[in-house]
Amino acid sequence: MKKFLLSFLFPTLLFASEKDSLSIDYKHKFAQMLDDCDACGCSATGGSMGFASLLNTNFVGLRYIYQRYSSTDGLYANSPWYTEQFNSVQVWGRIPIFKNTQVSVLLPYHSNSRETQTGSNTISGVGDLTAIGLYRVYQTMSDSTFLAHTIQLGAGVKAPTGKYDATNNGSINPGFQLGTGSWDYLFLAEHIARRKKFGLQTMLNYVVKTENDKHYRFGNQFSYSGTLFWLHERNDFSVSPQLGVAGEVSESNRQYGQRVSETSGSVVFGKLGLETGLGKWSAGAQFLLPISQNLTGGRVDAKYRFGLNLNYSL
Repeated sequence: MKKFLLSFLFPTLLFASEKDSLSIDYKHKFAQMLDDCDACGCSATGGSMGFASLLNTNFVGLRYIYQRYSSTDGLYANSPWYTEQFNSVQVWGRIPIFKNTQVSVLLPYHSNSRETQTGSNTISGVGDLTAIGLYRVYQTMSDSTFLAHTIQLGAGVKAPTGKYDATNNGSINPGFQLGTGSWDYLFLAEHIARRKKFGLQTMLNYVVKTENDKHYRFGNQFSYSGTLFWLHERNDFSVSPQLGVAGEVSESNRQYGQRVSETSGSVVFGKLGLETGLGKWSAGAQFLLPISQNLTGGRVDAKYRFGLNLNYSL
């Protein structure tokens, strides 16, 4: 089993609130809307949770991600807060194609629920399929190097295999979807630096969103993660505790080409993780707790995320 050790990133996030650019008609139409960014729900396909296993260079497996939020319409100072829960079971993998070339594939199944004034609302179904081609552009060749480096760059596409329901843009926030309903384009960079049992990894991911056939466009999204971890291997057994940060920055959504106010935002998570491996099998867990956030003008509050995965090494 190959050693994958990580690189660390301390990004500075800038979030600027934007003036409402909608016309009076659009303002009336969206006055009762809980405008949510893509940081809730649709980003559960990967993003800051990453696209790779730390213990397996090439693998196939299952991953489960849970996200919990509180949200309010913000119309009044005492407006009630409601709980939102996003569950995603994902078939994922990183498959070798040619020398130095891999394809990362992820297909989720979502089950999302949200409390409302009239009761709970639940949607479930297949999400958007993501495929990313990666090329290893640099790898340290000598084991005697003080720091060994691996750099991979990739690009891919997210297909609209998940259902997008325009009616959810009314009384329910627009992030409460199974998919964006659009073809989106992803760009990925991974850097791994290692020194004996210690290492650092940086992952940067930028998603360019396009307008769907309902004339709605989710804002482009930048995700990142940086993790420090220690890897111990003995015979067929390996264990790797992890500590790091992860986060997302989302631009404003647009309806009919017009910017929808208070739909941009940013969130930074602290991250704890653990992966263990035995032979060709490995299992992992991540827990993310927000340390800084400004989502949709303060109307969405991220509580926590956690993920579990079980992989088989190819």
